[in-house]
Amino acid sequence: MPPLRNTGQAPEAERPEYAGRYLLESDLGSGGMGAVHLATSASGLRLAVKIIHSNHASDPEFRARFRQEIAAARRVSGAFTAPVVDADPEAERPWMATLFIDGPTLSERVKRSGPLGTDELIQLGAGLAEGLRDIHRAGVVHRDLKPSNVLLAADGPKVIDFGISRPSDSDLHTETGRLIGTPPFMAPEQFQRPREVGPAADVFAMGAVLVHAATGRGPFDSDSPYIVAYQVVHDEPDLSGVPEGLLPLIARCLAKEPADRPTPDELMAALRTDARGVDRRGADATRGTVTALVPPSRAHRTGGGDPTPTTHPKAGRSRAGRPWTVLSLTRRRPRARWAAIGVVLAVVTGAGLVGMHAAGDGTGAAPAKARADRVGAAGREFRPWDLQLRGGTGENRMSVCTADGTGVYCAAPGIKAARLDPVNGRLAWSSGDTATAKTGVGGAAPFLSGGLLHVITANGGRLEALDPASGKKRWGADLSAYPVVRHAGDSVLLVSPGGVVRSLDSATGRERWKASRGGPGSLWVATPATPATPATAAAAARATTAATPADGDKNRAGAGGELFAVSGSSDGTSTQVTSVDPATGATRWEQRITGTLTPVSASDGALYLLAGDLDSMTVGVVRLDTATRDVRRVPLSSPLDQAQATVDGGTVYLIGYSGSLVAVDTGGKGGSGAAERWRLETSVAWTSAPVVLDGRLYLSAGDGRLLAVDARRGVLVGETKPRMDDGRHTFTATLAAPVAVPGRVYASAPDGSVFAVDSRDPSRW
Repeated sequence: MPPLRNTGQAPEAERPEYAGRYLLESDLGSGGMGAVHLATSASGLRLAVKIIHSNHASDPEFRARFRQEIAAARRVSGAFTAPVVDADPEAERPWMATLFIDGPTLSERVKRSGPLGTDELIQLGAGLAEGLRDIHRAGVVHRDLKPSNVLLAADGPKVIDFGISRPSDSDLHTETGRLIGTPPFMAPEQFQRPREVGPAADVFAMGAVLVHAATGRGPFDSDSPYIVAYQVVHDEPDLSGVPEGLLPLIARCLAKEPADRPTPDELMAALRTDARGVDRRGADATRGTVTALVPPSRAHRTGGGDPTPTTHPKAGRSRAGRPWTVLSLTRRRPRARWAAIGVVLAVVTGAGLVGMHAAGDGTGAAPAKARADRVGAAGREFRPWDLQLRGGTGENRMSVCTADGTGVYCAAPGIKAARLDPVNGRLAWSSGDTATAKTGVGGAAPFLSGGLLHVITANGGRLEALDPASGKKRWGADLSAYPVVRHAGDSVLLVSPGGVVRSLDSATGRERWKASRGGPGSLWVATPATPATPATAAAAARATTAATPADGDKNRAGAGGELFAVSGSSDGTSTQVTSVDPATGATRWEQRITGTLTPVSASDGALYLLAGDLDSMTVGVVRLDTATRDVRRVPLSSPLDQAQATVDGGTVYLIGYSGSLVAVDTGGKGGSGAAERWRLETSVAWTSAPVVLDGRLYLSAGDGRLLAVDARRGVLVGETKPRMDDGRHTFTATLAAPVAVPGRVYASAPDGSVFAVDSRDPSRW
């Protein structure tokens, strides 16, 4: 187990004094499953004792996973792991003691001192390959190899933390819809076929770990774990910065197909040859050629080989939009086996060609599968409906939607925007977007503001404001210099990477103000905008058409509500909150708060933020009173990885990548009763952000299910069927949050479905 740092946020408030007969001396740190403490055995051995968090100890599934962790760690204890000394999985608080290894994790080493040098990288790779060989010989697949699970001991790297490993003869399997692991270091099959994960997944993770060690980042990199997951499955890795001599080997480790990756024995043999192509054993080897996919900026550098750059038909383009090149490296003295293998890391493109589904009027949406138009004195009666809204030919099928009382508005691959009847799902109008036909939408749902429907088109190239009733364009703005779009009251904010902000009237598109606020990298959050209605949309259209610029400024009073820019310090020790006047852009006040904080939302006179530790785990919730500037912190009982959150009435609801759904009462203005209220283990690792309405939480799962949870009790009260199609082309970069309105919930699924359910009785879904 790693000597985890203590972040000081006290995720485990009820620290026990003993684990069995071992006196716990000090805290080494905490993770999502348990806390780690230093102890000393009767013979003087220093031990790292892992104790399961109390809220997990009562969960039979977590106990089963912990028993499996102990069994796996005992099977592989040796020179490349932390040996198990003692354990009691049946204790009231289950625990396991391993030999304490005095050394930093690879993650800490890279953070502190930067990327490893070539020689260190080769030694790390050789040690990891040898460790994986022993782990796999014991019949264990680690499944979560990452920099924080690699200890750099004096005698070589140690692989630790077998919390989600699976012995080949284990009866404990992954549940439907639950993804276990850490996205930047998970193999494609862990997302697509989790029950079929084998030793090759650990080799993929090792390749990603070596890229992190060489560059300080992973081969797949994004702030969103879901975008990272999509890149792992579909995109080529970014190997810029990796020593040239190691490129072919690491590229082969990161092959999409498990059968194309080397075995640990092959890795050990290959790593006897250093990055300059010199065999460390001194033996002559046959001259051979290997190939690797590299960006054009690196295609002219060979690191000792003779380059033959070529354009590969499937090379595609990098995330920066530049074409990638297949670089042939003729190595002077490689191992003979490499000459026969040849490695090409190519972009995996999907075979699922999905055409536009006709709706009878040629507009691009299929008829709803279940709909009813009961028209009478009381109006139309809603019944659940389901349709396929597809206009693209790529693998990304996910739609993103918003809604009000009169319509459901969605963007989908190949469809810039479409309006659906909220009662029966019939298509009212749609507008095509050829730029997203293959790539899919970028994750931003249409937004109703100032009486108009705002959509982001052409993969983030433009913002367009449409009439919700007809779909006609009212105004547009270029986003090439402003990639971040936020809404505040009746304004839309365009934010540049350097911190320049343009505020536009959301109804007319006219600029209200432009200023530098918050600094580079600031995260902006505002009180919610006013939803559009047909009446306000018509009024906005008339104002846009008839008013002169002076009249428009005169007729519109400006944005209301509150607007905040949140930016962290470079050392991660504090966060500055800047209150900005939405109407003028002037700074109202500034306040610096201790810790790394990420904003969630602003409402009811408060700004809500998530507190993170040095390992980017969410360890608490912070409420900032925007009138008095009082700060209140509520710690979590155990930290959450990659948390998403929403706020309702002073209660913050968080969902972590591990599937833990948590309710935290911030205590309102008086602070009375501020505490974590409940925690539910959903067994769904990949979910959307939660939404809340009328006492229920709703969230979408990676397999297309819509879940409903009682917000007061933390109990699952309903779920829909999975919507996975054939399962091969349903993993998307963004999992859209459902949309809840009184009496119904609208959701979308990775297979391209858009569907509506009655929210009054989720148990009948």
